[in-house]
Amino acid sequence: MASPTLITPTTSTPKPLTPIRSKLTNPTTTIAAATATASTTLSAGRRNFLSLTAGILSPAFLLPVTSAWAASDEEYVKETEEVINKVRATITKEKTDPNVADAVAELRDTSNSWVAKYRREKALLGRSSFRDIYSALNAVSGHYISFGPTAPIPAKRKARILEEMDTAEKALLRGR
Repeated sequence: MASPTLITPTTSTPKPLTPIRSKLTNPTTTIAAATATASTTLSAGRRNFLSLTAGILSPAFLLPVTSAWAASDEEYVKETEEVINKVRATITKEKTDPNVADAVAELRDTSNSWVAKYRREKALLGRSSFRDIYSALNAVSGHYISFGPTAPIPAKRKARILEEMDTAEKALLRGR
C-alpha cells in the first residue's frame, strides 16, 4: 500500500516552472550595487596600501619581539636542574613506597612542561645537556607509560638514565 505523500509518476504533461525575477532589476538595488562596487575598489586600494606597509614594517617590529620570548640561560639551567633532581628522586624510589604513583605523576607534569617550553628554543637544541635530558625523559616517560607508574625501572635502563643525568649535569655546569 502506497503512502499518499509519496510522489508517483503520472502520464500528464508537467507544468512549466515560473521564471524567477532578479532582485537587481529593482532601481534601488541597482544603485546599491554600484555603490558596493565603488567601495570595493576603494577598499582594494586601501588593502594594497596596508599590505605593502605591513610587509615593509613588520620585520623591523618582529625581530625584537621574538628574542624577548626566548628563555634566559639562567632559567634554563635552574629548571633543568629541578628536572634532574625530580627524575633521580622518582626512579630511585622503592616499588613498595606508597608515594611512587604520585611522584611519577608529578614527574610527568614537570617533564611535559619542560619539554614543551624548551623544545621550541633553537639555541638550546644543539646543547648536549638538552639532548641528554630529553633522551632520559623520553626513556623514563616511555617506561612509565608502557608499564604503569608503580613498575620498577630495570637496572640496565636505570643505570643509563642516571648516567645521562650525570653527563647532562656536567654539561650544564660547563654551560653546554
